Amino acid sequence: MTLLKILLLPPTFNVLLVLLGLLLSPRRFLGALLIMLGLFGLLLLATPMASHTLRQGLEPYPIPARTQLESSEAIVILGGGRDYTAPEFGWGDAPANPTWRRLAYGAHLHRQTELPILVSGGRVHGEEVAEASLMAAALRDVFDIPVRWLEGESRSTAENARISAEMLRADGIGRVALVSQTWHMPRAVAEFEAQGLAVVPAPTEFTSPPPEGLAAWLPRAYHLNQSTRALNEWLGRAGQSLRHLLP
Repeated sequence: MTLLKILLLPPTFNVLLVLLGLLLSPRRFLGALLIMLGLFGLLLLATPMASHTLRQGLEPYPIPARTQLESSEAIVILGGGRDYTAPEFGWGDAPANPTWRRLAYGAHLHRQTELPILVSGGRVHGEEVAEASLMAAALRDVFDIPVRWLEGESRSTAENARISAEMLRADGIGRVALVSQTWHMPRAVAEFEAQGLAVVPAPTEFTSPPPEGLAAWLPRAYHLNQSTRALNEWLGRAGQSLRHLLP
């Protein structure tokens, strides 16, 4: 699945279109069309307008109301990746920037509610330390906040939900505030609700509106990254739908 996503996402997909167009260059129209689609698509996805449009459809949830948080019994923070051999914190690896954003918002919610925290993230590529352990160290050392549950076996959002739900139900927890990026929240909420938990979405990192005028259409590497994240999530949601449809 990882290889398939790499092939279907920019910039690899665009490069494949260009290469296929070059191979078909004797058939001038089709070859030229594929080359133009590959190059123009890459430039378009790098614009603020395109990245904003792709992410908007992934952000249906607002920030939770105070009453919703007060009815929750725990905060669940999902892992969002790691940086390898990060020297500045002394932990070996360290949480990647998306994970830091989730941890900061989870810490903010904890200080508002004093709800206990579960962190979830395993060893996607067989790393020595689970991502959840790095998250717990960050909450402890940087935010001075303890973690009650540490789920370090999951390698996907579906496994995040299944294993976390088992741990929470063992302690009588049935309603959680779920912390992740806005673009990841619809898929995460669906997985946790499928495990029988009541979920209060607690999204972070909302997309910013594009600038006005010509600046909205000027390509930048940052916006290509944002578009790629959004497309990756749309692929994830499509895969989730297929999985639920198949017996």
